[in-house]
Amino acid sequence: MRVLRLAEVIEKTGLARSTIYKYADLGRFPRPISLVGASVGWLEAEVAFWLASCAGASSEESLNEFEAPSEAA
Repeated sequence: MRVLRLAEVIEKTGLARSTIYKYADLGRFPRPISLVGASVGWLEAEVAFWLASCAGASSEESLNEFEAPSEAA
């Protein structure tokens, strides 16, 4: 199990620091885990799952947007 530090999470997600913490507080992003002292990190698997979920939701929206119109009889 690999733990990502904030800089790595920012790099992987493209989100700003403040957005990561805001989304985590809202339950829309994995919450950080406590490490030593005040240090925190994110489980890589949870961040990867979140990214995959975003990609899946984006693909579904795109498919719904470009559905072929039904043919008139």
